[in-house]
Amino acid sequence: MSTAMRTDEFLNRVASLRLIAIIRQDDLSHAKDVAAALGNAGVLVQEFTLTNPDSLRVIEALRQDSSFGHLSIGAGSVRSLQEAKDAVAAGAQFLVTPVTQLEVIDYAVQAGIPIFPGAFTPTEIHTAWQAGAAAVKVFPATTLGPGYIKDVLAPLPYLKLVPTGGVSLENISSFFASGAFAVGIGSHILDKEALKNGDWQGLERHAKSFAQAARHKDK
Repeated sequence: MSTAMRTDEFLNRVASLRLIAIIRQDDLSHAKDVAAALGNAGVLVQEFTLTNPDSLRVIEALRQDSSFGHLSIGAGSVRSLQEAKDAVAAGAQFLVTPVTQLEVIDYAVQAGIPIFPGAFTPTEIHTAWQAGAAAVKVFPATTLGPGYIKDVLAPLPYLKLVPTGGVSLENISSFFASGAFAVGIGSHILDKEALKNGDWQGLERHAKSFAQAARHKDK
């Protein structure tokens, strides 16, 4: 299955939207409804985590459905080379990992798939970048905070950093002010009540506030 988007095109999309939705759910029976609601809200880059093995099936189903062709669908929580290969076989257009694994990064680079490896320390971040990361997921951002992003970028301004974990409407602007390339948001963007009640319009309204906050750029 074709990825249908080169790394540079994908990075341009992420640079414009500045937001990746992380869909980590125990129940993915309504995955298409969730993806559609987020897409309608303008959240066009969506990551389904492999912590749920059904995510591979969901990724494949979304990629084969032309009505979702406007979305970029990727796999998150990729923890091994085999998981990376399985995700690409299912049609994942990008990969996100929780940690820096050089063999996984190398595989993605060779396959032409954008990869955002997870990293914590400056050494891990730079190692992932030098290995070919399209951008680096700084995780967990909850612990590090916006100031950490600014501190890392001071001597390494060429890095593309994507803080993930703990990013909310209250602090999203601070992460961007500190130089974040984009942010990854999971539980905060997936309104629990809307999900519980199957209120897809409510989920769309909730997600739209995040999409708008991410796209807003201070003058």
